[in-house]
Amino acid sequence: MTLTILPAAAIAAVAAASPAPAPIQVMVLGTYHFDNPSRDKVNVRVDDVTVPRRQRELDAIAEAVATFQPTRVMVEVQRPGPTYDVPDYATFSPALLRTDRNETTQIGYRIAARVGLRSVQGIDEQPGKGEPDYFPIGRVESYAKAHGDQAPLDAAFASVQASARQFEAEQSVTSIPRMLIRYNDPSTPMGGQDLYYSLLRFGDGDNQPGADLNAMWYLRNAKIFAKLVNVARPGDRILVVYGAGHGYWLRHFAATTPGYKSIDVRPYLEKAADQVR
Repeated sequence: MTLTILPAAAIAAVAAASPAPAPIQVMVLGTYHFDNPSRDKVNVRVDDVTVPRRQRELDAIAEAVATFQPTRVMVEVQRPGPTYDVPDYATFSPALLRTDRNETTQIGYRIAARVGLRSVQGIDEQPGKGEPDYFPIGRVESYAKAHGDQAPLDAAFASVQASARQFEAEQSVTSIPRMLIRYNDPSTPMGGQDLYYSLLRFGDGDNQPGADLNAMWYLRNAKIFAKLVNVARPGDRILVVYGAGHGYWLRHFAATTPGYKSIDVRPYLEKAADQVR
C-alpha cells in the first residue's frame, strides 16, 4: 500500500477551492413574560397585550423582524428531538392573538406565520427527574443567611428589582418595542449578566453556591443552544424568542460558535418603535 502525503500548499489550495458554508445567522429577541406567570425571581406586572393598542405595537415588531427573513423561529417551549417541533403552532390562527397573551404566541407564532413557516421549534431545557436545578438560588440564599450576608444578596437583586418597578411605572406610556429594546440591551439589569456574576461572591472555597448557580445557568443555556445547533443548517436565519434573562448566553453562543453569527435585534425594534411612535 502506498501512502500519498500531499504538501501543505496543495492542501491549502483544495481548502481554498471549497467554498465555506453560509453562516447560520441567529437573532435573539429577549422578552419579558406577557402573561404574568410569576415564575422568575423578580417579576413584572404586565398589562393586557391583547388590546388594540398593544396589538398594533406587536404587529409593528412582526413587520420589522420579518425583514430579517427568518427561516426558522425557535421559542421557550420544551419539545423532544430530533425536530423539536411545537404541535400548537399547527393550529395557530390570527384569532388566537386576541385571547392568548403568551409571548410565544404573540411574537413567535405571529412572526412565523407572517413569513410563512410551516413549523416552529421549542428548544427549552428543564431538569428532568433526578437532574440538578439549573437555577439553585435557594442554596445561595441559605449560604447568605448562615454567613450574615443578606445585605449583599439584597444589593445584588436591587438593580433588577428597580428596573422591574421602572418598567411597571412606564409601561402605560411606553410601547412594547421600546420596552423590549431595554430588555435586549446588555448594559441594562434586565438584559445583562451583572446579577449572576454578583452572586459569585457567595462562597468560602469549600462551599461555592454562587459559582455553582452560574455554572448551572450556563449549562441550561448551553443545552438550549445545542438544540438549536441540532436542527440548524448552513444559511439558516434563526429568530429565537426567549426570556430576556437567557439573552446574554444565547447571544454569546451565536457570536462565538464556529459557523454562526449573532444578529442584533435592537435595530429592528427601533424601527418598530418609530413606526408606532
